[in-house]
Amino acid sequence: MIRVLIADDQAMVRQGFGALLAAQPDLLVVGDAADGAQAVAAARRLDPDVVLMDVRMPVLDGLAATRKLLGDRSAQRPRVLILTTFDLDDYVYEALRAGASGFLLKDAPAADLVHAVRVVAAGDALLAPAVTRRLIAEFAARPDRRRPRPTDLAGLTPRETEVLRLIARGRNNAEIAGDLVVAEQTVKTHVGRILAKLGLRDRAQAVVLAYETGLVAAGE
Repeated sequence: MIRVLIADDQAMVRQGFGALLAAQPDLLVVGDAADGAQAVAAARRLDPDVVLMDVRMPVLDGLAATRKLLGDRSAQRPRVLILTTFDLDDYVYEALRAGASGFLLKDAPAADLVHAVRVVAAGDALLAPAVTRRLIAEFAARPDRRRPRPTDLAGLTPRETEVLRLIARGRNNAEIAGDLVVAEQTVKTHVGRILAKLGLRDRAQAVVLAYETGLVAAGE
C-alpha cells in the first residue's frame, strides 16, 4: 500500500485528488495539508511514502517545504511529487535540485496522477515528458557559481558516464539497455552505482547534475 499526503491550499483540489487516489486499491491517502508548514508537520507525523506538493501555498511554499522534508537527515524522507503549472518553471527546477522526484501539471489527466504516484513511490523519477528535459536544460544553462564542476563526474567509469548521459536525455532503463545492447539489469546496476558515487537520491537529481556539469548541453 502506497501512503500519500496531499498538500495544496485549495480545499477542492485536496478533496478531488484525495477521492481519486483513495479509489485505487494500492493507494492510501493518509492526510492532507493546506500550506507548506502543515505539510512538513503532517509528513513527519504520518510517514507517507509520497507527498503531492503544490508550489504556491501560504505560510511556507512548496519549495521551502520540500527542502525541509528532504533535508532532514534524521527523519524518514518521503518522495515528493511537485504539482505545478507552466508559469512556475523556476520553482519546479529548484524543487528538483532540492531532491523532488519529479513534477506533474495540475491539469493532467486523472490516470497520469495515479501513474505518477506509483512511479515516484517505486523510487523512479517522473522525467519522461519532454517538457521536463527542456525545463532542466533551460535553467541549467544559466550561470550559477554554486553549480558542480565537470570534475565532480571524474569518479564515473566511461560506461557509467554514458549511462548518465542517456538518463539525462530522458531514456528509461529499457531504452538505455537497447541503446547500449546490454541487459536491463546491467543498466539498473550502472544507475545504482552512479547514484551512489555521486551521492544522489534518484534519477531526477542525476538529470539535474548532468546538465549542470555540462555533460549534456541544453538542446541536445
